[in-house]
Amino acid sequence: MTTDADRRTQLRAFLASNFLLSKEEFPHADDASLLGEGVVDSTGVLELILFLEQTFGLQIEDHEATPRNLDSVLRILAFVDGKLGSAGR
Repeated sequence: MTTDADRRTQLRAFLASNFLLSKEEFPHADDASLLGEGVVDSTGVLELILFLEQTFGLQIEDHEATPRNLDSVLRILAFVDGKLGSAGR
């Protein structure tokens, strides 16, 4: 079972590796807009969704792929937590 801290670490490592092409720590704050900062674009959102589905065993519906759910580390973690909770963690 992964903890919130584990999910945060995995997500930040994924963002740094796949979008910044870096093995360094993800340099943006958890509340920074990934779209606004230019970290993720529309194609990147699809990559992010695939990562979340494969890593955390989620099924993300098209209508859930919105900035409200996926535009910052904090929003993503809250969204994932909600999805895991509704799946009967």
